[in-house]
Amino acid sequence: MRQCFFCSQNVKEIDHKNVEMLRRFVSSQAKIIDPRHTGVCAKHQRKLANAIKRARIMGLLPFVRK
Repeated sequence: MRQCFFCSQNVKEIDHKNVEMLRRFVSSQAKIIDPRHTGVCAKHQRKLANAIKRARIMGLLPFVRK
């Protein structure tokens, strides 16, 4: 099993304004990728999902792709 990206980088907060980092965890259809594929631990997956949802509401990330 692979190491969690956020645990290995010692990231304390997942910022919803850091769009480049959030795009790594969003598929080409703008869906949140399953943690089994990304290797993110449960704690950080919950924070990541909230950050992606906030970025979508603020208009930084799209809800869907055309």
